[in-house]
Amino acid sequence: MARSGLAGAVRRIAGGALLLGLTACSTLNPTAPHLYTLTPRAAVAPGPKADWQLLVETPAAAAGIDTPRIALARTPTSLDYFADVSWADRAPNMVQGLIVQTFEDSGRIVSVGRDTVGLRSDYVLKSELRDFQAEYATPGAALPDRVHVRLSAKLVAMPRRTIEAGETFEASAPVRGRSFTDVVAAFDEALGQVTGELATWSLSQRFRPSGG
Repeated sequence: MARSGLAGAVRRIAGGALLLGLTACSTLNPTAPHLYTLTPRAAVAPGPKADWQLLVETPAAAAGIDTPRIALARTPTSLDYFADVSWADRAPNMVQGLIVQTFEDSGRIVSVGRDTVGLRSDYVLKSELRDFQAEYATPGAALPDRVHVRLSAKLVAMPRRTIEAGETFEASAPVRGRSFTDVVAAFDEALGQVTGELATWSLSQRFRPSGG
């Protein structure tokens, strides 16, 4: 994994804060010389194996998060990006793959996959990635001190397309150092908590295959 100084990355942020509701995707430069990916350790509670099949949709996200750029919030109403670094994929695509992996690794479901595979399922997991950024908890701090991840999820029965259950999962993890790899580690910790709780919650639902 490439390394980049956290303070230097913060100092070189492209000018101008972007509002969270930004929709001008053309202003977001998706290229960066150092690419990062996430490998969260998600803990799923033990329990019986679900006898229904699940497809996971790509999470919806605001334009400021729906990008490979790594988001940095200085205030609750603005969004910047780290310079010279990027995720290896758009954040929602990366999160979708890690949600699928969490279900697979749990060993507690008959079948799970991305919705793009075109397979039939009993349920679809729809979600919205509402927060996925490093943050400054202390105004005026030189460096971000935490990562915040928030995901709203709904389980939809197929083919009826009725919402059977919904919940929001949220976690913050401290940045425990001054290197950019410490920021990535905080993303891993926060996302691992969210995906683990999401999978545990989903698998606790007492659904039966729709058969239709």
